[in-house]
Amino acid sequence: AVLRDGFLAADVGITGANLLIAETGSSVIVTNEGNGDLTQCLPRVHIVIASIEKAVPTLEDANTILRILARSATGQECSTYTTYSTGPKRSGDPDGPEEFHVVLLDNGRTEMLGGEFHDMLRCIRCGACMNHCPVYGAVGGHAYGWVYPGPMGAVLTPSLIGIDEAGHLPNASTFCGRCEAVCPMRIPLPKLMRHWRMREYEKGNTPARYRWGLKLWAFAARRPWLYHALAGLGASLLARIGKRRGRFRSLPMAGEWTRHRDLPAPQGKTFQQLWRAQEKAS
Repeated sequence: AVLRDGFLAADVGITGANLLIAETGSSVIVTNEGNGDLTQCLPRVHIVIASIEKAVPTLEDANTILRILARSATGQECSTYTTYSTGPKRSGDPDGPEEFHVVLLDNGRTEMLGGEFHDMLRCIRCGACMNHCPVYGAVGGHAYGWVYPGPMGAVLTPSLIGIDEAGHLPNASTFCGRCEAVCPMRIPLPKLMRHWRMREYEKGNTPARYRWGLKLWAFAARRPWLYHALAGLGASLLARIGKRRGRFRSLPMAGEWTRHRDLPAPQGKTFQQLWRAQEKAS
């Protein structure tokens, strides 16, 4: 009731748009609550603010994307409210705004055209990558610090505000590949995150301890016998130290992680050791 009174008293309603249809001049919003419809129908003025990649050529193109969007986002065949707005109300219309304005946002998107991050402009904001991302599931959306969270945000945000401001986001990934597997637009998100990591490394934005850590890891990884020996020693040592509690509340080499959450103690064997044991058992 409180919100409804606000909608009824508002002079201007501002919405985004899931799609902009060039053929009809329509904007489309997809919701499951209905507040978007109240925002664009009740106030006297409706202002749509949408980024340029939301534009599609025809109504048929829009309908195709909408079918993909609902299924990928919530598993519905169609969202509860899918609303098309085409200009101000005509004479005889029972409701609708008297004025209709569309503001197109670029904010760095034209610079992405034809570049290595061009594929990101295909994103329809369904959220499938976030729903399947283990990092997003662990830290939540607010940890990404800007508008777009999850794997798509880890790629898009540096493209819009720069690698100096958002260089840490592409590192928020395990590269499990689930985001690319479920993406309905087939955006190669892990590949694009690797591109951003390479740029960050080339610019020298990564901390010195991180760069030295990568060099030490590369040195060991090129020598499998050394890598396996060090991994086995580390797993065994951490298992002994963390055996009583089963977790670590703080670790010098993982201070940023253990500052906010406990780190489970390893069981004492590496993946390679467990794999070989399973192979022998079978």
